[in-house]
Amino acid sequence: MNFHTRKWVKPEDLNPNGTLFGGRLLAWIDEEAAIYAIVQLGTSRVVTKFMSEINFVSSARQGDIIELGITASAFGRTSISLCVEIRNKITRERILTIDRIVLVSVDADFKPVPHGRTRITYIEDRFREQAGSNDSQSNDADGDATPQKAARRRAEGQIDVKSG
Repeated sequence: MNFHTRKWVKPEDLNPNGTLFGGRLLAWIDEEAAIYAIVQLGTSRVVTKFMSEINFVSSARQGDIIELGITASAFGRTSISLCVEIRNKITRERILTIDRIVLVSVDADFKPVPHGRTRITYIEDRFREQAGSNDSQSNDADGDATPQKAARRRAEGQIDVKSG
């Protein structure tokens, strides 16, 4: 589980009992789940379809810093399923768990559309993929992706050096 988002519980987030209002926490979760799905699926058009049982384990109070942890548990043709855990940043005490939230990729008419993803990707993966596609798009005359690779191949005698 990756914990990236943190929230500071402020007076406006509290219920009459002086603890974090569950509706506020669910709004934060829904927003974070949508952002996670948008990043993973590579589209800004996602909607929340389903949220399983919400298990409030403990409460948060004013001044607490909480962390939202989300990870993908499954990829469907048009959907992504996520699991969620919220915990206190300082004490690591679990506050809430949700076993499954399903978000669906949709078109402009809000009809489900395939997203083409099958696994979690991280920013490093995307940089590598992008670098790979840039290398293939910027080949030099010898078919080498970078000047460094071309120089190494010339030094190894793998390509002919053209004289001018």
